[in-house]
Formats: sequence, C-alpha cells, structure tokens
Amino acid sequence: MEQAQKIHPRSEKEKKLLNQRLKRVEGQIRGIQKMVDEDRYCIDILVQMSAVQAALKRTGFDILEEHTRGCVTHAAQNGEEKEMIDELMDVIKQFSK
Repeated sequence: MEQAQKIHPRSEKEKKLLNQRLKRVEGQIRGIQKMVDEDRYCIDILVQMSAVQAALKRTGFDILEEHTRGCVTHAAQNGEEKEMIDELMDVIKQFSK
C-alpha cells in the first residue's frame, strides 16, 4: 500500500532562502570537482568536502526545525502527535548518522 505524499507549503521567502543555500552547496561541489580535475592537494579537497557536509547539515537542521515548529505542532493540536513524533524521531536518527 502506497503512502500518500505529504506536502508542506513554504512561503516564497522560505523557498528562496533554502534554494540559495542549496545552490551554494552545488557551487561548492563543482569547486571540489574542479579541484580533483586539477590534482589539488588531498587535504584541501577534504577540507572543502567537510564544508559541504556542514552546509548541508545546517540546511537540514533548519528544515527539521521548521518541521518541528510547524508540522509536528499542528499534528499535536489535532491529536496526531504519536505518529508525527515517531516519524520525527526516525528522521532525527537517520539525520544524525
């Protein structure tokens, strides 16, 4: 049985901020690819990879916070907190690996 896709409408401002961050990460990835092509020093590449991971993690935590403050709070107000909290805990476990 397929689960219905859940959506979370975001304001245009929220979308713009998230997309800006993700485009910055995309640019960092391209920079790393260029470093590999240019045979740059391994440590320099690893430092840049660490920066990308940190940027993605920060963006993910922002989305997680938005989800907690919005979706989870809404579910709790409508008596659906157990399911939503279970889902939240699963994603926190996955995200913190």
